[in-house]
Amino acid sequence: MTDPVEEPTREAAAEIARTTPAGGADGVSDGALPPGPCAVVPVTPGSPWGKSPGAGTQGARRRWLPVAALILLALIWGYAWVVMKIALDYVDPFTFSALRTFPAALLLLAILPLLKRPVRPKAFWPTALLGLLQTTGFIALMTWALQGQGAGKTSILTYTMPFWVLLMAWVVLGEKLKGFQWVAVALALCGLILILQPWHLQGGFSDLLAVGGALSWAGSAVYAKVLRKHHEVDLLSLTAWQLLLGSIPLVIMAAATWTAPPVWTGTFIWALVYCIVLGSGVAWVLWLYIVDSLRAGTAGLASLLNPVIGIASAWIQLGERPGLLEGLGMISIVGALLLVVLRELLRGRRSG
Repeated sequence: MTDPVEEPTREAAAEIARTTPAGGADGVSDGALPPGPCAVVPVTPGSPWGKSPGAGTQGARRRWLPVAALILLALIWGYAWVVMKIALDYVDPFTFSALRTFPAALLLLAILPLLKRPVRPKAFWPTALLGLLQTTGFIALMTWALQGQGAGKTSILTYTMPFWVLLMAWVVLGEKLKGFQWVAVALALCGLILILQPWHLQGGFSDLLAVGGALSWAGSAVYAKVLRKHHEVDLLSLTAWQLLLGSIPLVIMAAATWTAPPVWTGTFIWALVYCIVLGSGVAWVLWLYIVDSLRAGTAGLASLLNPVIGIASAWIQLGERPGLLEGLGMISIVGALLLVVLRELLRGRRSG
């Protein structure tokens, strides 16, 4: 990062890679930068959001804004699962992946100068590799999985990602799991087994795709932490460039598997605009504001709310009702996420 006053944000985001990432269902997370527990990230005078809320009436009025932004972000990213599921009635998964990522990358690049963030990429080839994991692999697999099964089930399988991060970071980065994390991983594994039901061969191809997407996302989180140890990069700039570079293979994949053009109905256009404008542009501005304004454990609640909103909205709007074992598995995974978030909240209070 070129601006030293934004160093707290950079360090906090690196810590996120170690714990509970939870980028949006649109896949436009920061690789290692999704909402999750981390250190306190204060707003600094050099922040694009201005000074942190001070004492007095004006400060009191501002305190609710980050919380409102957190709720809005969770609604945007959580409901995106339903939006994507609806969109796939009108387009194949690879074409949809390309249509939403490439314009979203251009939108984020356009936002950079408005927020006084660096536009030129740093560490081009490492960023390209991050894009292959975070954008190409994760979004392609997740969208393909979503075509073949429910939005709620896909969302919860995708959100096994934080627990794969814990295991990968243990192997790759030497970050040993501690007591609470072992419990969370075990609980998430139990939930995954209940959903896949391997004893009945219930785990279908779409289930494997969703888990593969979670693994690709987790790999990008671990790699992003390595990248940021060797290169100082702006968070939003890194996100925009990895999204752009990762979208290029998606465009090639869409062209190679092209069978029919999208059906350009009002519903499909609405879904596409939602994913590009709300799921990428607006959501990312909200996320950076949240990270700048709230304790990381509080910000990490977004990681818990996203799949819950995805499951609930798919149940209400799409009529997706999981079976008993699937439902228990979903509850188990959400409980594991809650354990991780609560652990970081407690750590934040002790350190505060």
